[in-house]
Amino acid sequence: MIDFQEFPIWVNFLIFAGASGAIFYSGVRIAKVADRLADRLGLGEALTGAIFLGASTSLSGLVTSFTAAADGYAELAVSNAAGGIAAQTVFLTIADMAYKKANLEHAAASAENIMQGILLIGLLSIPLLAFSTPDFHLYGIHPASVFLLAAYLFGIRQVALTRQHPMWRPHWTPQTKKDTPDQAGLNASLNRLCIQLIVFASILSASGWLVARNAITISEQTGLSQTFVGGFFTAVSTSLPELVTAVAAVRQGALTLAVGDIMGGNAFDTLFLAVADVAYREGSIYHRIASEQVFIIALGILLTAVLLMGLVRREKWGIANIGFESFLIVALYLLALALLFLTG
Repeated sequence: MIDFQEFPIWVNFLIFAGASGAIFYSGVRIAKVADRLADRLGLGEALTGAIFLGASTSLSGLVTSFTAAADGYAELAVSNAAGGIAAQTVFLTIADMAYKKANLEHAAASAENIMQGILLIGLLSIPLLAFSTPDFHLYGIHPASVFLLAAYLFGIRQVALTRQHPMWRPHWTPQTKKDTPDQAGLNASLNRLCIQLIVFASILSASGWLVARNAITISEQTGLSQTFVGGFFTAVSTSLPELVTAVAAVRQGALTLAVGDIMGGNAFDTLFLAVADVAYREGSIYHRIASEQVFIIALGILLTAVLLMGLVRREKWGIANIGFESFLIVALYLLALALLFLTG
């Protein structure tokens, strides 16, 4: 494995910049591919964003948490997973700013995305429950990790059923952008779209890993805690693909896909904890975390709850052309970072 500590700081910054550029390029391209794939498969933008786009853009974060756990850095692994969820929720605010016609949460009306938010809150509660129970594990794996995977698969199935047999429908307004397939997507070659998705997802993965490793190297020189490094530096750097793809999807008019990318990516990111638990060989990873990691997980639940209120309330316009939920999410995230910095 490459040891970035051996490189001068300016070389690391160049690698960071180059990898970020690759993320930007691939993120824009993969958003367009995912939008057409949603039309071609008939899954809808929300579900496609969750299954294909959200998972593809989360691979770099998965590698980071797995590597940190395998190396014995339990706090870093958990903080990266939970911190990524918080950071990506904030990124949806940036995507909201990129859409000028109305509040994004108003325009991207989708029962499936609301379901994904509810699923995410449920998934985030599982590691908190595991943390609060006696330290039990089998071959170093806590039962909560198995339950986390099963709950995710069950939840995604419920999201799909919500699209197939909707019992709730949003109220359509002139500012609502309907998720309707276009002719280019319907006529696109399925094999070509799948190959493009794999190629761009691979580039995002490799570039995200480079960004994450560089962020760790640079941040280690500051002497900050594992919690702050994982919850901010690596979490934000490995979440850059979600930011780029969400903004790209908004600019392409695929609003529901943008929200689905973030919500679905966040739900997928909870599986980082299960993977980290498998990689961590010193017992249950849920019982090696401290109150700071519990704080970050709780922050993810709080930000998701605020986002859900915005998706249900659907305010058309708000402060700085963003909804109340976007303003609150940014304010709460910055406050949480300040608390982590002061106590870390």
